[in-house]
Amino acid sequence: MAGDKLPIAILWHQHQPFYRARWDGDPRGSYILPWVRLHAIRDYYSMAALVGEFPDVHVTINLVPSLILQLEDYVEHGATDLLQELSVKPADRLSGAERDFIVARFFDASWENEITVHPGYARLLNMRRARRHFADQDITDLRMWFNLAWFTADAQRGAIDLPDGTTADVSDFVKKGAAFTIDDIAAVLGEQTKLMRNVIPIHRQLMEAGQLEISVTPFYHPILPLVADTDLATIDAEGATLPGRFSRPEDARAQIEKAVVFYEERFGRPPRGMWPSEGSVGQHVAQLFVDAGLSWIATDQGVLARSGKWGYDTNDPKVLARAYRIGGEEQSVSAFFRHTQLSDDIGFALQGYADYDRAADDYLTWIKDGFARTIDDRGEHILSIILDGENAWGSYRNRGTAFLRGLYRRLADDPDLVSVTFSEFIDGNESRGIRPHPLESQELVSPLFCASWIDEMGSAPGNDLNIWIGSPQENRAWELLGKVRDHMEEVGATPESHPDAYESIYRAEGSDWFWWFGDDFVQPTGGELVFDYLFREHLKDVYRQLGEEPPSELDSPIALDIVIWTPTDPAVSVGSSQVLRIVVDRPGKIRWTGDKWATFAEVVLVPAGDVMSNRIGYVATIGPFGDGSSMVEFHLDKEGDGASGRRDDETVYRVPVED
Repeated sequence: MAGDKLPIAILWHQHQPFYRARWDGDPRGSYILPWVRLHAIRDYYSMAALVGEFPDVHVTINLVPSLILQLEDYVEHGATDLLQELSVKPADRLSGAERDFIVARFFDASWENEITVHPGYARLLNMRRARRHFADQDITDLRMWFNLAWFTADAQRGAIDLPDGTTADVSDFVKKGAAFTIDDIAAVLGEQTKLMRNVIPIHRQLMEAGQLEISVTPFYHPILPLVADTDLATIDAEGATLPGRFSRPEDARAQIEKAVVFYEERFGRPPRGMWPSEGSVGQHVAQLFVDAGLSWIATDQGVLARSGKWGYDTNDPKVLARAYRIGGEEQSVSAFFRHTQLSDDIGFALQGYADYDRAADDYLTWIKDGFARTIDDRGEHILSIILDGENAWGSYRNRGTAFLRGLYRRLADDPDLVSVTFSEFIDGNESRGIRPHPLESQELVSPLFCASWIDEMGSAPGNDLNIWIGSPQENRAWELLGKVRDHMEEVGATPESHPDAYESIYRAEGSDWFWWFGDDFVQPTGGELVFDYLFREHLKDVYRQLGEEPPSELDSPIALDIVIWTPTDPAVSVGSSQVLRIVVDRPGKIRWTGDKWATFAEVVLVPAGDVMSNRIGYVATIGPFGDGSSMVEFHLDKEGDGASGRRDDETVYRVPVED
């Protein structure tokens, strides 16, 4: 009986921020970034379909409303993204800047697992590395491979039967390999649309079969505790400070309520569960979950460790692997706390296995050794494994399908473990031997610590909110958000009188813009500037919806003014107030000077990548350089180098500094 087994609740979180930059006129090209489309054809459809192959496996998939809204925009309203439009433009009509953009950005995929595995795509990558000229046919082949490489491995191998009765199949194009035409690309984009159109139907089909629970996140993925009150933020990084107070609990409530209504319209029933954006919670927002009629929420082990009067020993399996409740004595919702390491192992460790069946075996062994074999009354406990359901799979061969099939196959037949959804654990499922665990039987956690699922690197130990607040750039963004939000109130705008203006401010409250401000995370290509632009566009749109001109201060970037330098595309110059981002393909140190080696500094090259495409490089950022420098010089340190500044046997790179 499953009652003797340890319940395992896996939640895959699927999310994209709102990438549409304009609403007037033609919807084609209105999306700045392509990640909704590309992750739909690789992850969003296949992650659900893979579960469907194993009827005895039950999981939860969290779908953020802003993601669903964008999928609908693509398939129902003709919206496209800029890269999609460039994909079908005849090569002889492309401008020089467009061709350069294609060569720069149409390799945004995992080089190891999505590019070099295809000889035709690998040839083009080698051309770029060698800085060779891309002829018209090369440009067309590159655009085709970019769109092909992102497909789920199953569609690359053959036809996939879809819920609406159609099939998706790009195997013939993969076999063709080169000499593609624009008509070929258009046909592949049509196959993409089929998969996108079936993302929600496959989820609904599995939900109605009782195999899948679909949970939800506040509508535009805001950090709820910060939207409610930035003064209550947990920040513990050195030098971090709070911005001028932003406190809009009514917006936090609206983001939840909008999500619940949106979900019910799409799935015919209200959601039972919610994964708060980035697992961010706090006692001051707990009642919002109760008021929304939710049954459960989930967050991280590190939050539980810092909650209550004395904290919790989450290293004790019996403490972590159970259901709790949050809120108050009279009103509360169930709360589950994920095991951080076991969740991160899937996202960051298991992809390196040569044999994914062995990876699945080892993973379940870790669970059994740490939990199933140490807990006596296993059916009264639950182990929560919660992680991103989209970005990890570029790091796996075959986009993770071999690992996931191996994991699900073993989980379906395991004598010690049983997969459950969170609602199934609460309600019980007699047919599967799952005992009920009603709310009143769960221990109240109070106060609930204000933090997310992340403990920022370099900060004091313990989960926090440093990623989204505390640096000068993050704080400026919060203060701009507050200024615009206050203006709405000053002019008497309400959600009823100006719904579109409120929609824009809710978009600007999303977490992703703040994620990329500051130096917490770095994109080798300077991609954070795009998120900066989108954030400010959402704020500008508030004024447009109020019938006003946006203030000029929203034209000024918030992110660092970055100049990118790579060995294949070295920067021509850098401004004295700018920073130089050096991107190379190996680790080490950058040794640099702005005064002809009279003095010098060292900066460690750190791994960095585009979280959406899994492109990885090693990055160091230097500057700004001030008015006293006319030339910045640097070289890459080798193993065993001393600390003597410039070495005669090193290649020294020089970039002029301009005022």
